[in-house]
Amino acid sequence: MMGCAITKQKKHENHLTIKSALLIQAWYRRYKARLEMKKRCTWNIFQNLEYAKENDQIELFNFFVALLKHYQHGSPSIRSTSILTKSSLIDESEDQNVKLSEDPNYVGPQLKFPLIAKDVNNLIDLFRKKKNNQLDAKNVNRLLTEAISRLKRLPNINQASTVLSKQITIVGDLHGKLDDLLVILYKNGLPCAENPYVFNGDFVDRGKKSMEVFLLLIAFFLAFPGGVYLNRGNHEDSVMNGRYGFTKEVVLKYGNNAEALLKTIDEVYSWLPLGTIINNAIFVVHGGISDKTNLNTIKSLNREKYVSILRPPINERGSRTSAEVMNNSEWLQVFDIMWSDPQHSNGCIPNTLRGAGTYFGPNITEQFLSDNNFKYLVRSHECKPDGHEFTHNNKVITIFSASNYYAIGSNKGAYLQIGTNLQPHFVQYISAASKTSALTIRQRVSFIESSAIRALGARIRDKRTLLEAEFRKHDPKHTGIISITKWCYIMEKETNLTLPWRLLRDKLAPMPEGSPPNDVNYLVTLEILDSDIIIETQKEETSVAESLYRNKSSLVAIFSILDKDSNGVISIDEFKETCTLLQKHIQNSSAFGNMFDKFKMMDLNKDGFIDLNEFLEAFRLSDQANKSNTLPSHKKQIRGQNHDSVKQVTKSLARQISEPEVIDPTDFTSK
Repeated sequence: MMGCAITKQKKHENHLTIKSALLIQAWYRRYKARLEMKKRCTWNIFQNLEYAKENDQIELFNFFVALLKHYQHGSPSIRSTSILTKSSLIDESEDQNVKLSEDPNYVGPQLKFPLIAKDVNNLIDLFRKKKNNQLDAKNVNRLLTEAISRLKRLPNINQASTVLSKQITIVGDLHGKLDDLLVILYKNGLPCAENPYVFNGDFVDRGKKSMEVFLLLIAFFLAFPGGVYLNRGNHEDSVMNGRYGFTKEVVLKYGNNAEALLKTIDEVYSWLPLGTIINNAIFVVHGGISDKTNLNTIKSLNREKYVSILRPPINERGSRTSAEVMNNSEWLQVFDIMWSDPQHSNGCIPNTLRGAGTYFGPNITEQFLSDNNFKYLVRSHECKPDGHEFTHNNKVITIFSASNYYAIGSNKGAYLQIGTNLQPHFVQYISAASKTSALTIRQRVSFIESSAIRALGARIRDKRTLLEAEFRKHDPKHTGIISITKWCYIMEKETNLTLPWRLLRDKLAPMPEGSPPNDVNYLVTLEILDSDIIIETQKEETSVAESLYRNKSSLVAIFSILDKDSNGVISIDEFKETCTLLQKHIQNSSAFGNMFDKFKMMDLNKDGFIDLNEFLEAFRLSDQANKSNTLPSHKKQIRGQNHDSVKQVTKSLARQISEPEVIDPTDFTSK
């Protein structure tokens, strides 16, 4: 009997143990599922914001390209307008032979050509220093000029092989992340003929060390013949540089010498090869392909014409500018391989999310590989959480090498090694600059989520006026409350961002405990958009208008086009007539209405005409006004307890956004 009782007790204990284990397992699965949902939502925000900004950039420059292409009243004064034929995004000088000023305090290395490995090591040592780590303008110019001379001898498509090296390394987007480049060199060694690299575009922009990354890659290319292949990316383009930071970086670092250096950098861009073929079996290109991609056409075109890929070259005929685009089909070949992305479904459609290039499906990949006897395609252009991704039945590989791209801890970087058997091998890493290594998984997710919400808030703040008007339209009794369905509909409609708005409701419109689950206080959303943390985040960004304003000559050219009677002023009617004309020629002209509203602000003295000074100044001021858009009337309408409630929730949320979530120490940690 005693033994029987002991057996029953053990069975009961085992039953409780199993039940406890199942409960813990179920809890852990729910916990992981919630984290995964947060990660995917955050990634969706970052990616949508990135592509929306690119779409803005392309849409604006398409507008100006269309002005030159379709406007029938050309003016001789704009024969060499910089909007299409020049590349610098800072004011152009009449003197084309600008002399570089010397820095008397410069004590860094003096480059001698041909470069050798010792020179490269000296550059790396210089750039790793915390102070006085800048190569002077004279040496930069010599390096770039030497690179142009060497690049001119290369074909449009590089030919690389693993016969001698037994392995070749492919590096994706670096975007000015010097730490990531140094990590790759530490892990994989310096390039040489026995250890060759393909750097697959997007060397610059966004990161703070774009100039250093760019100069190092140029130095590798010159010092190690046969060991470095450089492919052009969509950010090797002056238009993109003006928006995403590289132009500003060069101006800050090189002052009076920046203009000359930027022109030389643009020439380097125009001579960069467009892709690389490895062992006649692997095609490496920055963006991707389309159903019209033809390698024979790409191999035979004159790539140096495309100083900017976003601005096709033009012909000039007679005494007036002809805005007829040269060889549009040829230009689209270059455009598509720089900007395209793979999609899961078959076919090829315009890439509406980015506003440029195409989405190409598995059947397009299969046909392209078959036509050219390739095994697979390697491309970059898209940030991936793990630094790499297989798509199209493993026939397309995306490789992305900038870690912490969207925010600290947002993604790993990776590079790809290809051996003689052509099998891909990935090496992942996170830059040593990451500050999240000591955080738990949940803390890291919270940290990244906070960065995403700040960026999203800064983006949608531009739509604040439209959002408030739409919210109030659905709230005729002025309660400040609408349904969550209406709130989601309005957010998506006015921001044009396809996001999981219901999941974002707690961040952008949090409600006090005990509130009805289907109600949203939209006043909280408006308060958040007016909060200091969102305004400060927005100030860090360079707008499309600001990037264009730096190129004063482009605006002067546009002014000349609008001033069709060449009397030195443009009327609102003249501008309106131009917009009407363009709408007949351009399919997606929805942005023109907003632009017309902005340009109406230009008549500063309200005399019915706009002179050049008004045009330039009002363009800048209108963009500033759009950024600092606050509505005192809105704040006046929030009174009493509702106002206090809104402020309390907003302050609470601001703390969550600006600081990582404090987690219980018993949380699971990542090994």
